[in-house]
Amino acid sequence: VSLSLLVAIGFKQYRDLTAPLPVPEINLQQYWGPGDAKQYRENAAIKPFKVSYGPEVIEKLRTKLADLPALTPPLEGTAFEYGFNSNRLKEIVKYWSTTYLAKWSEREQFLNQFPQFKTQIQGLDIHYLHVKPKAAGNAKVLPLLLLHGWPGSVREFYEIIPKLTTKSDDKDFVFEVIVPSLPGYGWSQGSSKTGLSPSQIAVVMKNLMSRVGFKKFYIQGGDWGSLIGNLMATLFQSDVLGVHLNMCSVMSPLSWPKTFLASLKPCLFIDEQYSEFYFPLGSKFSNIIEETGYMHIQSTKPDTIGTVLQGNPVGLAAYILEKFSTWTNPAYRSLADGGLEKYFKLDALLDNVMIYYLTDSITTSQRIYAEAFTKEELARQLDRIPTGVPSACAKFRHELFQQIDWV
Repeated sequence: VSLSLLVAIGFKQYRDLTAPLPVPEINLQQYWGPGDAKQYRENAAIKPFKVSYGPEVIEKLRTKLADLPALTPPLEGTAFEYGFNSNRLKEIVKYWSTTYLAKWSEREQFLNQFPQFKTQIQGLDIHYLHVKPKAAGNAKVLPLLLLHGWPGSVREFYEIIPKLTTKSDDKDFVFEVIVPSLPGYGWSQGSSKTGLSPSQIAVVMKNLMSRVGFKKFYIQGGDWGSLIGNLMATLFQSDVLGVHLNMCSVMSPLSWPKTFLASLKPCLFIDEQYSEFYFPLGSKFSNIIEETGYMHIQSTKPDTIGTVLQGNPVGLAAYILEKFSTWTNPAYRSLADGGLEKYFKLDALLDNVMIYYLTDSITTSQRIYAEAFTKEELARQLDRIPTGVPSACAKFRHELFQQIDWV
């Protein structure tokens, strides 16, 4: 009788932990701006925006870059194993302060090549690009929301936007893209209130799409954009037509047990040619530990590290660009130049750093980590809510975090 009772209790606990949860009630008007929400009257106007900084701002930056501190030399025989190599950093700072800033007007023009706007959503000024296809012809025009992550920005999408908004002969559709700066990133205002978690940002993004005229739309997201896009497809299933993500994950009671089980005999669960994407678990876990020290800092003390980096262009560049090195390929730790220019142009990398520097948004961008790991956010267990939205995931070889399809 005792064994039967234990089995029954165990089964009930298992069922309670794994049963799908319903979509919760959502407050679409939660206020995130400064001051009293009762005094707030939302301005629904959509205003054109351009990136524009006076010569005094650029000259101040040039002066800061010229006043380079005495950087500690890297240890003999090391590259990026201890963090950003200071010899490489000196080279980048020299290029930044001379060649790059000398052509800042060209870079500013580059950043302004797509129509940009600002509008007020839930107390926050939200910045976004809105690019329509130039010659759609008879093709269907599909609205697509593109969502970036950290330490990225809208700049990451500049090369792909023309490909998405240009009609090709082999397809009967073309995209109209909306590319927002997430709240607290770039030219989007950061929250004045605690609690602006990924699930709450999903609400802001849904309201933005409604503001620009789209009741139904597609989503592509990576990094935080992947989590936010996933949550939008969970919370707003009748509005999202399809969701495409990179760096996909699910955090449910069975995700880790399933992962461990699959690691015992991977060939039973995945195509063998992709085994190195996920296994062995020991080396994957070791890499995650090595690469996520920043996450613990930003999840607990985002304002402290933000204060260190804000207004400090050299430190900001080292902190951000290191991620574009080792997160592209962990093997790049052993390269003296960090492999930064194997896939990226230095101008593009510096464009992204400039956005963080010019907008003083490094602190507000990092607060999403603290908000994502609060007890309140985790208790919502949103990954246990099933979605009927058509979904796809692009899995790249060296993505920082991977899970097999069965999970």
